[in-house]
Amino acid sequence: MTAKRPLLIVGAGGFGRETASLVADLDTYEVQGFLDDDEKIHGTLRSGIKVMGPIAAALDSDAALVLTTGSPSNFGSREAIFTRLGLDPQRYATLVHPSVFVGAGCTVGHGSVIHAGSVLTADVTVGDHVVAMPSVVLTHDDQVGDFVTFGAGALIAGRVTISKGAYIGSGARVREDCVVGSGALVGMGSVVVSDIPAETVWAGVPARQIKP
Repeated sequence: MTAKRPLLIVGAGGFGRETASLVADLDTYEVQGFLDDDEKIHGTLRSGIKVMGPIAAALDSDAALVLTTGSPSNFGSREAIFTRLGLDPQRYATLVHPSVFVGAGCTVGHGSVIHAGSVLTADVTVGDHVVAMPSVVLTHDDQVGDFVTFGAGALIAGRVTISKGAYIGSGARVREDCVVGSGALVGMGSVVVSDIPAETVWAGVPARQIKP
């Protein structure tokens, strides 16, 4: 049996703990600990796993890494940490839960995390450091840029482009052929029926721009 590779999870919040649960179902990695810049939790346990120190400690380790930060209020944080660390993209683990359906022609980039029950139907391209929470559906010919975040249950119709760093809230729907611009945020439960410009916030049914 091949030994599991040590893995450090960057971010000890809810997403980090959810990712630790995902890793427990894999045969490839074993969580060594969390890294987090909150000094108050250094040395403590989160879901039975030790917070080993600050994020910069990744530079002194040979373990694989995964970035697990990015709430709706700070969804650009994964890209910021990636840039700050400046490590080879090969250092980052790609984590796909065994229950995920990955259809023909689909690809998932370095450092991406695809949680349980998600579906990639056919010819879906997922970039680096993308997060798909449980039960996300990406359908044929979708293009997902780096550092995109999907909340649980998001449903993306065919031939959609979700550009770099966008955030799609839980339960949101995006109609076929739409483009969501880089850094845009779509609120939970929204229904997107037209293109969304970069760096804007949209919500509602149908979704409307609520912030520039």
